[in-house]
Amino acid sequence: MRAMLATIPSPSSNALELGPLTVHYYGLAIALGMVLAVTVVRRRYRAAGGDPDLADRTAVWAILAGLVGARMGYVSTNLDRFFPDRPAAVLFVWEGGLAFFGGLTLGALAALWYLRRNGALSPTFIDAAAPAIPLAHAVGRWGNYFNQELYGTRTDLPWGLEIDREPGPVHPTFLYESLANLLLMGILVLLGRSGRLARGSLIFVYLIGYGTVRFLLELIRTDTEFRLLGISRNGYVAMLVVTLGVAGLVWWNRRRPVAEHDPQSEAAAVDE
Repeated sequence: MRAMLATIPSPSSNALELGPLTVHYYGLAIALGMVLAVTVVRRRYRAAGGDPDLADRTAVWAILAGLVGARMGYVSTNLDRFFPDRPAAVLFVWEGGLAFFGGLTLGALAALWYLRRNGALSPTFIDAAAPAIPLAHAVGRWGNYFNQELYGTRTDLPWGLEIDREPGPVHPTFLYESLANLLLMGILVLLGRSGRLARGSLIFVYLIGYGTVRFLLELIRTDTEFRLLGISRNGYVAMLVVTLGVAGLVWWNRRRPVAEHDPQSEAAAVDE
């Protein structure tokens, strides 16, 4: 008989009450992920000879745009949850509802715009930033645990997740995605050190890796009723992301030699 103690319990609360202040764990998880990501970019870019302060300035644009994009992506596919009854709830991000692909797209565009505008866009910076994306995502996914959302189908596996509104354990897809992102971060770091790919390639590897993980998870996630040929909307987006990653990786490595000199990174270097 299945031991109930082996399951992952549902959280007792999704917020911390500090007097009149309510701190939501969802927001804390996302904020912690962002802080760790910026720290990683600073250290990696500095080790590559770049100005670590560039990571801070770029992060401001990427994070703000990413949050807007993530919320817009979620709202656009869940309009019935906000209109016409609760239009103000569009701003209630602490209730959950951030679409990662929307945040990734708008955040990346904002970062690229800022870097290009300041003459700091370089393959070295892109490689420094790539592993930070899955790290931030891995930490931020724990916010979904506290909100009891984005889980999977029923399961009898010993690590099943208990959800208050479900009759039995379900797949803890938040945990699967968190662990997969940590693994992906490690792969990106190792690939970057190996020198087997041209500088600037790690972002394409990230797209391939995360797109694959997300597609597989979409097969068991239950947070959407939309299915076309058994595949959710995000499942199709994930396939597109993998395709773009593969095409980009092939194109970039044909265009640039593996050991190419990167003058942009040296131009950004400072003495500290």
